[in-house]
Amino acid sequence: MDFREIKDVLVSFPGVIDTPKGEVMKIMKKSDPEFVNFGEAYFSVVRKGMIKGLKRHSRMTCNLVVPAGSVTFLLFDDRKGSGTFGFVQRVNLSRSQYKKLTIPPGVIYGFIGEEENNIILNIADIEHDPDESQNLPVDSGIFPGDLWKS
Repeated sequence: MDFREIKDVLVSFPGVIDTPKGEVMKIMKKSDPEFVNFGEAYFSVVRKGMIKGLKRHSRMTCNLVVPAGSVTFLLFDDRKGSGTFGFVQRVNLSRSQYKKLTIPPGVIYGFIGEEENNIILNIADIEHDPDESQNLPVDSGIFPGDLWKS
């Protein structure tokens, strides 16, 4: 499979400040170009080898960081009007290579834990609304099983 960058999916480096007493891991500020609004923030835990998702939001923009562990995300552009419709992108977020992943509405995504304990923080632009998202089975065929292997 040829992985490609998906339009409007951003991988950014929010920054880490090293201090003698421990690091400060930045996440997001309202002056960031990908900041839209604040709806809620939550943690999701995924165990090693476990796949969570697949999810397609119709209105929510997700801003994801992994402050502990390592998580691989697979994304599929399901937006028919997008110039990258049908593209698949793989992004790894981890504590050791600290980055933020911004996923716009309409992009299907799922993720797999790479270490024993993995924590994801999502800063979403709207509050959770079960009617605005669609859950898809992992075996739906969007991502063949071998794509989950690094």
